[in-house]
Amino acid sequence: MFAKINLALIVLGASTLAFNSQAGEAEDAFVSELADCAAYYHIASDAISAMDAPQMAAVVDRLTLSGEQASQLAKQYQTEEQVSAAIIAAEKKHQSTMPNGKSLGPLMGKYKETCKSILAQPEKRLDYWTMVTM
Repeated sequence: MFAKINLALIVLGASTLAFNSQAGEAEDAFVSELADCAAYYHIASDAISAMDAPQMAAVVDRLTLSGEQASQLAKQYQTEEQVSAAIIAAEKKHQSTMPNGKSLGPLMGKYKETCKSILAQPEKRLDYWTMVTM
């Protein structure tokens, strides 16, 4: 009888570890996406702010707020240090693909709608990563 209980506990423990491992992978992928979004929003807000166009102030504010939202959401899954490092790495990656600091077109094409969607429904995106990493 004890052997059956111990076996059941071992199986339960192993499946919990597997689930936690998969959940960790999903959260890591999700945080990576959020870091990409935070970096995109930061680069875009800086570039538009540098234009010194008062009519774009509201856009800069929205981009800044979205970047903060992405960062705060990521911090729910990883430490502040991990998230900050991921955002810095993502900024460097994004900037390396830009012909110059004003060329936002490629970044906007890649991240504008995706990031807006992630921030609008973060649970749905985390569910996606959970399914993909199973």
